[in-house]
Amino acid sequence: MNAPFAPADLSHPLFTRPDVQRMREDMALALRAAAHFGLGEGVCNHFSMALPDGQHFLLNPRGLMWSEVQADDVVMVDAQGAVVAGGHVVEPTAMFIHAAVHRIARKTCVLHTHMPYASALTLTTQRALDTTLSQNAMRFHGRLAIDAQYNGFALDDSEGERIATAMQGADISFLGNHGIIVCGERMDYAFDDLYYLERACQAQVLAQSTGVPLAPCDPALAATVAEQANGERLQSTLFFEALRRKLP
Repeated sequence: MNAPFAPADLSHPLFTRPDVQRMREDMALALRAAAHFGLGEGVCNHFSMALPDGQHFLLNPRGLMWSEVQADDVVMVDAQGAVVAGGHVVEPTAMFIHAAVHRIARKTCVLHTHMPYASALTLTTQRALDTTLSQNAMRFHGRLAIDAQYNGFALDDSEGERIATAMQGADISFLGNHGIIVCGERMDYAFDDLYYLERACQAQVLAQSTGVPLAPCDPALAATVAEQANGERLQSTLFFEALRRKLP
């Protein structure tokens, strides 16, 4: 088993570029914010960001709580999983899942969590959020994929590629008996989706727990709400910047 620390190399020219430094800061903030809202799980689960060169991506380190991750803790890896810069090692399943999703889905940000309410819905026969229920759920209407085939830990390229292919280009995938993946072009947008996805799943689980029949909206209305919510993302940026001010 790998120790969490490796010889530090923070001098790689790509790793230290100002735009990549900002990306490392954003990813570390997203991890700390996810921990703040209870979306993490021990030292497991992973966030990643593809770098502009198309050959490397950033990944959170193995063995650190999300609440303690800072920009210099973030690791830069190549497509084969080799650590190119950073003072930590990476977790194998992170590499197999994230490398495949970056390569196949072509998303900049890939956030994989086992957050409680979303994961709870992956255990049901429906497998996912009903996007015709709450207003928060409707923002995801037409954006979800369901991967109901759970095969255990993703410990090889083929399983990572299967997960990525099952997304079919969707921003969000519910992984049966497992957790979720949220993708985005920017970290502020991706984190905002992660946060509101869990809120929507929480509302659905609580509503279902009453035993009273649910009251979904017309799918056409859900599609309209999704267009409204995703047509202007300033609120996502404002939320992320508020977190930057408030969280250490």
